[in-house]
This record gives sequence, C-alpha cells and structure tokens, in this order.
Amino acid sequence: MKKKRPNWIPVVTAIIRREDKFLLGQRPESGSMAGVWEFPGGKIEPGEVPEQALARELTEELGIEAEVGELRFATTHTYGDTGIVLLFYEVNYWKGAVKTQHHHEIKWVTKQELLGENLPEANKKVIDKILAIMAP
Repeated sequence: MKKKRPNWIPVVTAIIRREDKFLLGQRPESGSMAGVWEFPGGKIEPGEVPEQALARELTEELGIEAEVGELRFATTHTYGDTGIVLLFYEVNYWKGAVKTQHHHEIKWVTKQELLGENLPEANKKVIDKILAIMAP
C-alpha cells in the first residue's frame, strides 16, 4: 500500500539571541503541543515571502519590529499526516521590548539550558545546527 503524502505547511522560525542566550516561548495551553517551548515564528500565509511572514509573526507574538537576518538552514519534519518545512532565520536586531502576546511565557536560555528544554521534535532533531549558530 502506498503511503499517503503529507500536506506540507511552510513555517518560519526565529533564532533570536541576546549575548549568549536564545529566546524561547512556551506554547499556549489552548493549542497543539501545549506547554512545549519553541523558537518564535509561525506559518507563511499565501502571498508572503518567508522574511515578511517572520517579521509579521514576531510582531504578533512578541510585539517587536524585527529585522530578519539570513536564512541559516531549513529542515522538514512530519507530525502524523502533516509535514512542516521549517526555515530558521537569525534575528539580531529589533525595536521594542520583547513581551508575551501569544505564548504562555517567554524566557532567555543558555546553550546548556536549551539542551534540557521540552522542545518540539522538529527542533530537537536540528539542535546541533541551532547550537552551531551560537558558536564563537
């Protein structure tokens, strides 16, 4: 029997750093993967280019006006019948104070703390690439 092809959803993700720490948001209790810590971002809407989508998501989720940097890497992951294409961008500059507008909570974590966080499987499988971005 032929395996059904998943529906693919394009997702943009921000790696936001402040000194030696990454910004994570805790997914709201009301949605999928409730309570899991994630890098901010979201789905690309029709008609958006990835950088526009990420800037919009960061305004909606964190209340900041971000300057989206370069695409660092891309990966795919499948959750059941749904596949996601994840585009990881670096964000080094933004205007405004980071505040939680979507997430249950937000926090800054070190590389070591990041390894112990409850992250989505799609992030865990590329943790080495995420940590390499923090390398001096």
